[in-house]
Amino acid sequence: MNDRDIKVVGLGPGNLDYITGAGIKAIQESEIIIGGKRQLEEIETLLKNQERYTLGKLQLMKEFVLENLDKRITFIVSGDTGYYSLLTYLKNNFMDIKFGVIPGISSFQYLFSKLEMTWEYFSPHSVHGREFDYIKALESSKNGVILLTDSINNPIEISKVLLKNGIKNVEVIVGERLSYEDECITRFDIKDYKGYEREYLMNVTILRKI
Repeated sequence: MNDRDIKVVGLGPGNLDYITGAGIKAIQESEIIIGGKRQLEEIETLLKNQERYTLGKLQLMKEFVLENLDKRITFIVSGDTGYYSLLTYLKNNFMDIKFGVIPGISSFQYLFSKLEMTWEYFSPHSVHGREFDYIKALESSKNGVILLTDSINNPIEISKVLLKNGIKNVEVIVGERLSYEDECITRFDIKDYKGYEREYLMNVTILRKI
């Protein structure tokens, strides 16, 4: 596609205050914007006459892109383009296309900034829709682990599993709705998890060794 490459822009944690200037420029210069329903709603104020395509079935999206390669296309993805991102699918399915990738701030980068902590000695992983041996990861880490979680693998269930396996000296830090006005950051000693039982949806959970 030469200079008409497809852009992939990381939206960041959600609030438009945290999208990069390069990301905004790519969005505003595009003719077609592709993203999930929530992502398209988030960037609505940045859009003018661009065509919007809401992500659904990936095969249909692929056909749509191939039919519109003569136009400037930008994909909007949550968080960091390099971490469990749609970019992997795009690279595997559009091998002859050049991508201009503009990363966003990841949710765990944002959370650590709010905590005024650095995360070089924490290892990031995901249990969002997948299984992962976070016990082994926690035992082998220096300071702890970062987990992208979901409603099933949530902070309370993770706390129960860790305690059942004899792991006690851990602080659990949960970031929800990060960067929005109603963001919530909760911290508790893993032994006190019963006092924090409630519904947890998608969030970032830090397991910090203490």
